[in-house]
Amino acid sequence: MGKKASKQNVDKVVEKVNKEFEKTSQRIEKLMNDAIKQFDGVQNQVQEPVRKLLKEIDELREREVKRFTDEFDRRMDEFHELQNSVMERLGLSSSKSSASKKTAPKKSTAKKPAAKKTAAKKTATKKPAVKKTATKKPASTARKPAAASKKPAAAAKAADSSDLTRVKGIGPATAKKMKDAGITDISQIANPSADDQAKLSAFSNVKGFSTFSAEAKKVL
Repeated sequence: MGKKASKQNVDKVVEKVNKEFEKTSQRIEKLMNDAIKQFDGVQNQVQEPVRKLLKEIDELREREVKRFTDEFDRRMDEFHELQNSVMERLGLSSSKSSASKKTAPKKSTAKKPAAKKTAAKKTATKKPAVKKTATKKPASTARKPAAASKKPAAAAKAADSSDLTRVKGIGPATAKKMKDAGITDISQIANPSADDQAKLSAFSNVKGFSTFSAEAKKVL
C-alpha cells in the first residue's frame, strides 16, 4: 500500500511539473510572439517614414532635374536668339545664305561646262593663227593712244603758266605764298613790273631768288 501511495504522489508531482512546464512554454511562446509582433510593428513604423523620405527625395530630385533641364533649354534658346540677332546685325547670316545660294547651283551645273570646254578646244585647235593675230593687233593699237595722250598732257603743262613750281627753285609752299601775295603767273616773275618787283622783294630771302627771273624766262 505504501508503495502505491508513493507512486501516485510521484505521478501527481510529475503531472504538475509537466502542466507547469507546458504553461510556462506557452507563456514564453506567447511572449515571443508578442515580441515578434511588436518588432514587426516597430520595423514597419521605422520603414514607413524611411520609404516616405526616400520617395520624397526621389520626387524632389526629379523636380530639380526637370527644372534644371527646362532652365537650361530656355537659356540655350535665349543664347541662340541673341547669337542670331548679333549675326544679323553683323551681316553674317545674309552672307552665309548668299554663299549657300551661290554654291548650290555649281553642283547641278558641274557637268555641263565639260562639253563647252571640249567644243572650245576643237575650235582652238582648228584656228590658232587667227587668235594670235587678233591678240597682237590690239597691243600695237593700244600703245599709240597712250603716246598720243602723253603729248596733249605735256602741251597742257607747257601752256600752264600759272604753275609757279615750273620755275626752278620755287617749291609748292613758296608758290602758294607768291599766289597769296599776287604773283599768279610765271610772266610776272620773268618780266616783273614795278608792282610785281615790290611783291617779289618779299621773297628775297628764298634760296635761288636771284635766278627766278632767268629761270622763268626759260620756261616761257
